[in-house]
Amino acid sequence: MKKEPSEPAPIFVRNLQRKIACDRMALERFARRALLLCRQEPGAGLTSHGDLGVLVVSDRRMAQLHRRFMQIAGPTDVITFQHGEIFISVETAERQAAAYGTSLEHELRLYLVHGLLHLHGFDDHDPAARRRMHSVQERIVRLASRNTPGVRTLE
Repeated sequence: MKKEPSEPAPIFVRNLQRKIACDRMALERFARRALLLCRQEPGAGLTSHGDLGVLVVSDRRMAQLHRRFMQIAGPTDVITFQHGEIFISVETAERQAAAYGTSLEHELRLYLVHGLLHLHGFDDHDPAARRRMHSVQERIVRLASRNTPGVRTLE
């Protein structure tokens, strides 16, 4: 069966770490809604992908990826690969949630949307692009949280 161009690519979430509990199914429901909202933004990157994978990993695994592919030591919050994989560090998300007074779920959603926007062609290397991307990702996190059954909003 051929996929229609307007049909969103399937997206799945895998939890590949055992240190911190996270609701994989709720994050996957959120990811489906966020994907639809991201695709409504100007850009074409998400229309060229097949399946998209969101992989929740430990800081240790993230640090390995960070060093291997970006030559930077230590973990980071999210790494996006242009072939459709988004790696998210749950330990970094937990630390950032404590630092910013948010929740683990909010940080995971934020990183997921950040990765989707990168796949859609957004960039955050200069200040103007970073401000635009931040604004769009905050709006998408808010809307996808509000409109996804089984996903709590933070408001």
